[in-house]
Amino acid sequence: MSGLNGKVAIVTGASRGIGAAIAKRLAREGAVVIVGYSRNPEAAQQVVTEIERAGGEAEAIQADVADLEQVKRLFAETMQAFGRLDLLINNAGVAEFRPLEAIDAAHYAHQFDVNVRGLLFATQEAARRFGEEGGCIVNITSGAAKAAPPGASVYSATKAAVEAMTLSHAAELGPRNIRVNAVAPGITETDMLQANIPAAVQQAMIQTTALRRLGTPEDIADVVAFLASHEARWITGQIVGANGGLR
Repeated sequence: MSGLNGKVAIVTGASRGIGAAIAKRLAREGAVVIVGYSRNPEAAQQVVTEIERAGGEAEAIQADVADLEQVKRLFAETMQAFGRLDLLINNAGVAEFRPLEAIDAAHYAHQFDVNVRGLLFATQEAARRFGEEGGCIVNITSGAAKAAPPGASVYSATKAAVEAMTLSHAAELGPRNIRVNAVAPGITETDMLQANIPAAVQQAMIQTTALRRLGTPEDIADVVAFLASHEARWITGQIVGANGGLR
């Protein structure tokens, strides 16, 4: 793939899992990567070290996307360090499953603050800073936006909101040559999966995929890298399922 040499990319939630895989994949394609993280500087620095050992360039910047002032600082520090921004990968997210009767205001607010508000204002900051040549935004949503499994009503609602914003922002920003797409992972081997989906349920879900396996963070990162590349220049406003043929 082409078009990422010299580009500057912010990846939120990049200290582990899918975000870390995306950061390393974009760096392999030549992008300078900002490894955004919220609480784990050691893990974020490990991602930076791996990128640098492979010949890439990266920097870790702390920012909790639920805090608007920290979002602004993330983008300001990126511009101060590198003078430009070309790509934003809105990967930071939280998932917490609860049955309806156990949902409270804090459960609702935490997930919407990170998954929806954080993404919205990160997109706003990126759109303000992309140059005249435009830019690219890739949002990470979830198959749960449409599957909406029991106990995931708040989480699924946040991801449905992400998909709606993806379509709206693509239409609004397209005239400025800013492309906005989303990737919707299916069942993927991450800490979030292990924390929320029992092993027996995972096995049952695997049997509903065409490829009969869990996805990996690298599977998702490859799709993101394509959408960020010049080869995807005619693709915007799309929700791309990366789910191994999950039915």
